[in-house]
Amino acid sequence: MAPPRGRVAPPAGSKRPAPDNDPSVSPPPLKRKAQSAISKSAVANFFIPTSQKPKDRTTWTERSPKQESKDTPATLLVAKYLPEREEANKAKPPSKRRKIAAFDLDSTLIATATGKKHAGDAADWKWWHHSVPGRLRELYNDEEYQVVIFTNQGGLTLHPDPKSKPPKSLQNRVASFKQKCSVVLSQLDLPVTLYAATGKDMYRKPRPGMWNEMKDDYELDESDIDHENCIFVGDAGGRIAELKGAPKDFSCSDRNLAHNIGIRFQTPEEFFLGKKPREFARDFDPKTIPFAEQDDNDGIVFEKKNEKDMILFVGNPGAGKSTFFWRHLEPLGYERINQDILKSKDKCFKAAADLLKDGESVVIDNTNPDPSIRAQWIELASKHKVPIRCVWFKTPMQLCEHNDAVRSLNKLLNPESRQSLPKLAFNGFGSRFKEPKLKEGFQDILEVEFRFRGTKEEYEIWSQYWV
Repeated sequence: MAPPRGRVAPPAGSKRPAPDNDPSVSPPPLKRKAQSAISKSAVANFFIPTSQKPKDRTTWTERSPKQESKDTPATLLVAKYLPEREEANKAKPPSKRRKIAAFDLDSTLIATATGKKHAGDAADWKWWHHSVPGRLRELYNDEEYQVVIFTNQGGLTLHPDPKSKPPKSLQNRVASFKQKCSVVLSQLDLPVTLYAATGKDMYRKPRPGMWNEMKDDYELDESDIDHENCIFVGDAGGRIAELKGAPKDFSCSDRNLAHNIGIRFQTPEEFFLGKKPREFARDFDPKTIPFAEQDDNDGIVFEKKNEKDMILFVGNPGAGKSTFFWRHLEPLGYERINQDILKSKDKCFKAAADLLKDGESVVIDNTNPDPSIRAQWIELASKHKVPIRCVWFKTPMQLCEHNDAVRSLNKLLNPESRQSLPKLAFNGFGSRFKEPKLKEGFQDILEVEFRFRGTKEEYEIWSQYWV
């Protein structure tokens, strides 16, 4: 068989000959010049003395919720940008601007340059629309608005638990976020303050913590502010999905924040592009539960049928169980057993047994979602030869989450200083819940529908949007 045309393979072990000018052989690849990942400007900037480098005009501070103790870790990140032209006026008291134009950050003022949901790094951003910076400058320079930014940044942790070592990706997020925001604010070049809520406390939208911090920073009382001409712009407007069109919003927190502080709300499409508002819906609206003047029994008749007995509560966290106890059962001489206070189920059983032994009537103020846990209390009551009755709180889960948030964030409505519960606590009850039945061994079952029980002042707090 004839050898193939072109070069003949060299004998084993010999060096491959140079191609010379053989036209049947492709020319060798050109030697590529090594490329550095470091830009020329970065190299040049390295050799510039610090005193000659452009000043970063963004200053950063961290804050803790005012209602918490001094040892509470900071959860609010605040960036204040001061343009060079304003430097000379820094020492002077700021002139009060009565109109506030507040904006969400992501998907409102900026978007990712890569098109991904979350930014990959500090450079992964672009203006949400090319008109954004110009419109904000008009607001400040021509219309005398104070421009501020309120953003939820739950992916940031300012002070990680020292006992746990977070992954490097989490450790670098705060630095990357600061770097991105400094560039955004410098391109805008207006006196702007940015507030970033990193926790699930009073600062997180729709709660009014960031608005209150803004008022303090600009020395504004609520009466100073021109609420009628203020506006909050954000993408979390609770908009419902359009058929073959835009998807539903992930939340209604921006619209709810504007409602809480009493100012107008628009989405970025409405504000920057002039589009018509879309339909929206809230998952839960406390306004659907009106305030009613309270009578002595709230419309509930609870009679003590036995000289001594046990009352077993059944209901989600935040269903109103403890409030019901204080209002209806404590006046009848019942003693309360609560696991949030005693910290363990075993301690609850021991405390209840001791009280029954002493001739007291007791209320088990726990969630008691399923027949298996209820059977243990029924057995204890039987052992002490007392009847057991059930009070079932039929409060929907979303309403319970709302109640929990209101309670944990407002001292006026939180006499026991309870902490907020994780979503898991509510989902856990829902997954285990079985409707209580008389056949389990109860003397009777009282079903309680939720209604707000409190003063007008308490209702004003409760009826705001908290989740």
